[in-house]
Amino acid sequence: MNLPTPLLVLWDIDHTLLDCGAVNRRAYAAAFRRATGVELADGWRFDGRTELAAATEALRAHDLDPGDGLRETFMDLVVAELQDRAGELAQEGRALPGARQALAAVAGTRGVRQSVLTGNVPALARLKLTAFGLGEHLDLRLGAYGDDAYERTDLPGHAFQRAERVLGRRYRGGNAVIVGDTLRDVATARAAGARCVAVATGTASAAELAEAGADVVLADLTDTAAVLAALNGAA
Repeated sequence: MNLPTPLLVLWDIDHTLLDCGAVNRRAYAAAFRRATGVELADGWRFDGRTELAAATEALRAHDLDPGDGLRETFMDLVVAELQDRAGELAQEGRALPGARQALAAVAGTRGVRQSVLTGNVPALARLKLTAFGLGEHLDLRLGAYGDDAYERTDLPGHAFQRAERVLGRRYRGGNAVIVGDTLRDVATARAAGARCVAVATGTASAAELAEAGADVVLADLTDTAAVLAALNGAA
C-alpha cells in the first residue's frame, strides 16, 4: 500500500507494541520504596502518563513533596530497577501479536519514517524494545519521551523538532500519525492535529477510544494490511 508521504508514524510502547507483564509494577514499587521508604499503593496506575507526570503524581498521591530532587532520584531508580530486571522482563513480557510485522511493513514503505511517542524515558524505551526485538525498524533519534514534558499532549512537538533536526524535513500534525492504546494517546493526537490510530490492547475499550476521537480503532495489530490501511486514512 502506498502511504501518503512524507509521513512520520509515532508509536506508543506499553500495551501498544508490547506487554511487560508485572515486571513494570514490581520495578516501580521497588524504586518508590528505595526513594521514599514508603510502599506504593496497590491502586496506582500509569494510564499513559509521561514519566515526569507519573513520578510527580505518585509522590503527591502519597503526601510526598516531589521537590528537592526526590522526583529525579525516584525516576533514576525506576530505570535502575527495571534494568536489573531485564531477565525477568524478557521472560515474563512479550511483544504483542502483529507488532513486529506491522513495524516491518511500515519500515518498508518509501517516504515513511517511524519512531516512538512514549511515556517512558529513553533508557527504558530502548530496554523494552530491545528485550522483544522491536527496535530494529524504529529510529529512536526522532521520538518523544517521558522526560521531555509533563503533559503527554506536549510530546509531539519534541518529536517534530527532533525529526526536523535529524532528517532536515519539517513534520507537523498534518503528516504524522500517532498509534496508541490509551485515551491520552488519542488526546495527544487530537492536540497535535495528527491522525490517531488506536488499538484496544490496553485498558481502554474500542468504544471508549472511538468516543475519545480516534480516527480508526483496531482490536490489535495482527492484521498488517488493516494497520497500513488505518495509517493511510482508510476506515
